[in-house]
Amino acid sequence: MNFESRMDRSILAYKSQNDQKRLSNTPVLIIIAGATASGKSGLAIELAKRSQSIILSADSRQVYREFTIGTAKPTQRELNQVPHFLIDICEPTETLTVADYQERANGLIEKVGSRSTPHLFLVGGTGLYIKAIARGMKIPRVAPQLELRSQLETLGQKTLYAMLQQVDSAAAERIHANDQVRTLRALEVFYVTGRPISEQQGENPPNYPILQIGLESDQLEQRIAKRAGQMIEMGFVEEVERLCQKYGEDLPLLNTLGYAEMRQYLRGEISLQEAERLTVLHTRQFAKRQRTWFRAVPELEWFDADAGNLVDRVWDRIQVFLAEARSLPG
Repeated sequence: MNFESRMDRSILAYKSQNDQKRLSNTPVLIIIAGATASGKSGLAIELAKRSQSIILSADSRQVYREFTIGTAKPTQRELNQVPHFLIDICEPTETLTVADYQERANGLIEKVGSRSTPHLFLVGGTGLYIKAIARGMKIPRVAPQLELRSQLETLGQKTLYAMLQQVDSAAAERIHANDQVRTLRALEVFYVTGRPISEQQGENPPNYPILQIGLESDQLEQRIAKRAGQMIEMGFVEEVERLCQKYGEDLPLLNTLGYAEMRQYLRGEISLQEAERLTVLHTRQFAKRQRTWFRAVPELEWFDADAGNLVDRVWDRIQVFLAEARSLPG
């Protein structure tokens, strides 16, 4: 079943079950953001079940098929409970730019609003994806430059990231040092246009109501360590081995968080225990960068991810927001 058909089927099914008053032909977006392992997905699923809504993923790695365990995609059981979109929409060998993501997400949001369906959730930890939607970022349209990328890839990620720091320090601050996909994209835009990508991103905010929820956890380090262990138990090593055999170790996605460390183990360079330790360490470093990014977003309303009544508290806030949105003129 194709992308549009899945969307139509989910919308119609949920619409038939829910006859509560809607904002007339106007989408309402609830954003749930925060660092990795902060509990965003679990919260969103519980809220979406209550409101019979859908979830749009805002994760730059979950868009790729076959990269499942290491990107913490929703389980099949969770997918059966709530329709998810913008997951598994690209082959690992393809490139999805922020502009591509923005176009797909905006198309879904517009379609939901046009059908008078429930509000929807945008959930993830990729700050640039969320910013692209919430603030309507104007993103430079630069087609993938395959020859340029091939030349750059031969330099290795460490050199590429150092190059990015020199030509676009603002972009380097928000891109993880191991994120070759986004590093290459930023360099690509710079070399094609002659201007840093960070200087080409204007804004055109959407005209529909948006509530932004942020999750903060004092137990984030423990959560990250627990997730790393669970990933290995779920077959993460086997997933990485299978992907390496199918696509080769030069695939940029295999140099991202978690996958890079497991590749070291599979090459016999480190033990599995060390691979897990490094995954935890690097994920904690990445989470720190995410927290810094999201803390700079003034629209985010923060909630304690460790609170026992988290779902009820966020649900109540959403109901207040929806009531306020309905009272707006027009």
